[in-house]
Amino acid sequence: MSPGDTQALVSVVAGLAILAGLAGVVVPGLPALPLCWGGVLVWALFGGAGPGRWAVLAAATVVAVGGEVVKYLWPGRNLKRAGVPTSSLLAGAALGLIGFFVIPVVGLVLGFVAGVWGAERLRLGGNRLAWPATVQALKAVGLSILVELLAGLVIAALWVAGLLVA
Repeated sequence: MSPGDTQALVSVVAGLAILAGLAGVVVPGLPALPLCWGGVLVWALFGGAGPGRWAVLAAATVVAVGGEVVKYLWPGRNLKRAGVPTSSLLAGAALGLIGFFVIPVVGLVLGFVAGVWGAERLRLGGNRLAWPATVQALKAVGLSILVELLAGLVIAALWVAGLLVA
């Protein structure tokens, strides 16, 4: 195997890891940003690119760490402000996970909504008060997904730029 073939193979493996990471934004169990970052790491270590690969890896590291932090802090702050307790989110996560296996893909969302709504209904004592908290939880999850997707896309763009420059 020639060095060019090895570099191409490493680039393909890195690209597949980044694609898996982007899919991990919506697929439970796949660590999205760590996979994206890992793809860049593999490419930087074994891809044979020039010295710019370390700058790409450093930038991808900053984006991955920043994305992981922001995806929890920003939506969490919004939920605290709206008064939605962690216990309701945990109930939603548990039912969402169960729902994912009972009704593939769609069950995740349905289970999460049902879990948060049920926990809030028990806590607040009625549908009228439980539904706004459920909507806030859905907005927070959507924001978290959006932050993670954006960070993953930025990492992918950095890697592609590194491929083009190297």
